[in-house]
Amino acid sequence: MRMIRPEQLRLLREAYPKGSRVELIEMDDPQAPPIGTHGTVLGVDDIGSIMVNWDNGCGLSVAWGADICRRIDVPKSL
Repeated sequence: MRMIRPEQLRLLREAYPKGSRVELIEMDDPQAPPIGTHGTVLGVDDIGSIMVNWDNGCGLSVAWGADICRRIDVPKSL
């Protein structure tokens, strides 16, 4: 497992604050929610995992460097 640098962790926490909404893009786990599932960020832990309360009830975190999600509650830039 790769270690996250403090600056990367700070940026990740700024990008995914508690309460922000995300969509799952990719997660390599047999218990993963379906791709496209939306959820609410609970926070980012000390190893860079984005803790998410998925709308389907799943509680798996998005692992930094392995899984992919995107914010859906910010306006798209032109």
